[in-house]
Amino acid sequence: MLEEVERWLATRSWTVSDRPLHRIMAAKRSSGQTVSVVLPALNEEETVGDIVAIIRHDLMQQVPLVDELVVVDSGSTDRTAEVAAAAGARVVHRDTILPRIPAVPGKGEVLWRSLLVTTGDVVCFIDADLREFSSDFVSGIVGPLLTDPAVDLVKGMYDRPLGGAAGQGGRVTELMARPLLNMHWPQLAGFVQPLGGEYAARRSLLEQLPFPVGYGVELGMLIDALHLVGLDALAQVDVGVRKHRHQDGQALGRMAAAIYRTAQLRLARGHLVRPSLTQFERGADGFEPRTYSVDTEERPPMAEIAEYQSRKVA
Repeated sequence: MLEEVERWLATRSWTVSDRPLHRIMAAKRSSGQTVSVVLPALNEEETVGDIVAIIRHDLMQQVPLVDELVVVDSGSTDRTAEVAAAAGARVVHRDTILPRIPAVPGKGEVLWRSLLVTTGDVVCFIDADLREFSSDFVSGIVGPLLTDPAVDLVKGMYDRPLGGAAGQGGRVTELMARPLLNMHWPQLAGFVQPLGGEYAARRSLLEQLPFPVGYGVELGMLIDALHLVGLDALAQVDVGVRKHRHQDGQALGRMAAAIYRTAQLRLARGHLVRPSLTQFERGADGFEPRTYSVDTEERPPMAEIAEYQSRKVA
């Protein structure tokens, strides 16, 4: 590990207990900064309501840490939108945001568009499939941004159990993302959960970053933020244990392909020879190929979008 990373781990890796909530609130009041929480959601009716309710109770009603709580529905066919609204979130459908640019499927697409329907100086992203959710996920990763002006982006780190086995979640992280980062961006080797969906950043940073439309968004954002603001502006906070719905191996393969593509573009800014992935499933006549396209599109920095510029002027 680079000496720079060892120093970073000692100075930019914290736990929730390092910043008590009263200290975070005092910093928020003195700075006047506002906080938006965004949940990207696709068919998450089983979990989204509990997450929204906990954030509202703990961080909006008991203490006013969160100024707005927005669920961006990316085309759910279940009751995600109704459940989220009933729990107290403002629900916005992906397709109603920036209709001039037709939306494409993908998590990164939703996060990018969320910048147009939120106003917080600090934007916190939380996945909508978390179980046994704690508001520490929000306060823990928002805290450094409110208390330390030198920090621009904070990732959550946590244990990820799989089937009762501790530390066995995050398979794409261990098999794809961590080797890529260690080999090509060793300054980022200290991040425990580089692909984690719980992180917060200053709007002033997010609006300058391109957003891969799919699963590559977390890796791309981390790499681009490193180049834009430097390692010391990045941090991570231990928020405990993350429990969520795990995907099957083939879905993880498609995720890994999108992440590799994101890394490849940042290494060479070139073009994929063949932007698709073939996987196999056993059928009645043996193994049958299934070919999926790999996300090849990225959204430009939001600061370049006319509608966003006009909103800031207004």
